[in-house]
Amino acid sequence: MTASKDFDDRLLSLGLARVSEAAAYAAASLIGRGNEHAADQAAVSAMHAALNQMDITGTIVIGEGDHDQTPMLYLGETLGTGDGPRVDIALDPLQGCTLTAKDMPNAMTVIALALRGSLMQVPDVYMDKLAIGPGYPPDLVTLDMSPAERVHTLAQARGCAASDITVCILERPRHEDIIAEVRDTGAAVRLLSDGDVAGVIHTAEPELTGIDMYMGSGGAPEGVLAACAMKCMGGQIWGRLIFRTKDDEARARQAGITDLNRIYGRDDMVTSDVIFAATGVTDGTIVAGVKREPGYLTTETILMRSKTGSVRRMTYRSPVK
Repeated sequence: MTASKDFDDRLLSLGLARVSEAAAYAAASLIGRGNEHAADQAAVSAMHAALNQMDITGTIVIGEGDHDQTPMLYLGETLGTGDGPRVDIALDPLQGCTLTAKDMPNAMTVIALALRGSLMQVPDVYMDKLAIGPGYPPDLVTLDMSPAERVHTLAQARGCAASDITVCILERPRHEDIIAEVRDTGAAVRLLSDGDVAGVIHTAEPELTGIDMYMGSGGAPEGVLAACAMKCMGGQIWGRLIFRTKDDEARARQAGITDLNRIYGRDDMVTSDVIFAATGVTDGTIVAGVKREPGYLTTETILMRSKTGSVRRMTYRSPVK
């Protein structure tokens, strides 16, 4: 049997949803408690245990860091029962630790699976990112355009005014000039305090989220995770690695990256079919947060498969143990 036939994405997707849910359940008791580290560690431990129950031979390619930085979900760690396909695992057990600790919107658990060798391995550096939703010509906007050019080009393609465009940007001092330039076009800016995976995903469902474009720099590993979601939803994303030090460049070369100026498209970052799951921890635009009722917790998970383009939202209620 070939590797591609072993990768039963329909069957594996249900298991992946359980992994995402387990991490969200674990983090739920720490929502609003002010302890980012405890919330993250609870999600990490739960996701690690759940992954080891899946019938896969999985290797972490986007995770919590190197082995000397974290005892679990480190880069290169092998997880699963060993009785199943060889897969790449990309994950963020708690996208939005600060959001969870402060009970702010859009914290969620995130994980993706693809055949071994399908997901781009990137060093823990920054990435300049640009994303738009489905339905546009390839490469309609580019990272080489100015922020204003991107807004006007997207507005022209939509047949609307720039003032009808909303751009999502992380609220960081490094983005002050971008934010000002976008606003000068007449477009609206929705600022995110944390969680740029969610920010990118927002662009894939503009009728639901009100977001037309994402731009700005954030973590490169999160860029690959976002590309997994966009491959499932048909959106476009581009990323260019940012190297601030010689050490950043050295780590990139160690990861096999030779062209330090290359712009990576969605299909460069995710080269084959992928499964993506995200479960809400706190309430967000994409998925609802964990809900408590006497004796039960309820989660909402978005589960996607690039092979079919399916996007499924599932609620799951479980007794509190």
